[in-house]
Amino acid sequence: MQPLAICLMGPTACGKSALAMQLAARFDLEIVSVDSAQVFRDMDVGTAKPDAAERAAVRHHLIDLITPDQAYSAARFRSDALAAIAAIAARGRLPLLVGGTMLYYKALRDGLSDLPPAQADMRAEIDAQAARDGWPALHAELARLDAAAAARLKPTDAQRIQRALEIVRLTGAPLADAYARRDSAELPVRLAAIGLVPDQRAPLHAAIGRRFEAMLAAGLVEELRALREKYALDAGMPSMRCVGYRQAWEFLDGDIDRRALLDKGTAATRQLAKRQLTWLRAMPLDARFDSDSAALGARVGDWIAARLDQAGGT
Repeated sequence: MQPLAICLMGPTACGKSALAMQLAARFDLEIVSVDSAQVFRDMDVGTAKPDAAERAAVRHHLIDLITPDQAYSAARFRSDALAAIAAIAARGRLPLLVGGTMLYYKALRDGLSDLPPAQADMRAEIDAQAARDGWPALHAELARLDAAAAARLKPTDAQRIQRALEIVRLTGAPLADAYARRDSAELPVRLAAIGLVPDQRAPLHAAIGRRFEAMLAAGLVEELRALREKYALDAGMPSMRCVGYRQAWEFLDGDIDRRALLDKGTAATRQLAKRQLTWLRAMPLDARFDSDSAALGARVGDWIAARLDQAGGT
């Protein structure tokens, strides 16, 4: 029987990281981050990374992998996560995957579509065309080539229009054909997925507000200022589109004031949490727990212990 891996998923600010550290006190585990923002080095405040003491106490994986001027993908996450999970299981420990990037979890569980890699020359050509004609014109071109793909995208969704056009031009086929071909390399473990879903939204919204205020107090703006001095960044890069950094960028550029930074950052984080909860509702989870439960750590720990007993222990 394959060893077990636990995946702990939930919306931002619901307490996943704190719960993971509680579980680490009970189980011999290592944590694998499922977070598309924590892969960036030097982005600590705005990504709520585990601090030095937590990382010294429990081994963490897939954090600080690349610089903010680089890009990471679901495909690379799947490869990195599979390697980390296999290594943890080989050491006889429990892999605990923790995060809120639902696309990464789905890629790990279900495999990835066999899409062509990004082509810098073609992307530059598409960007030049967009600069000349506008993204709505490229959306219209996509509609002629792949009506189904265009129907799912807004005419101003530059990033997704660019990628869809790139794939269609490279393959000569609709996106649906490319997505039908999947890389489904066998997992080295059996995944058991836990969803942390608050029964009421108000406590989560309050926690989001408190956390974004704490990030500002801890130096989010100053962190971004240092990042802009250290790296050749622009607002369109994946790292700078992360919630919090996007609003702090507007503040540093003088487009919004401090009050608007707080309000927009909090609102954007709430929207992120809403999208994450939508994903969770559609996911085939093995268990769901109220993230506001006072006995959450004990209840989740008991559930994991029961699963480990069924699997023969870890």
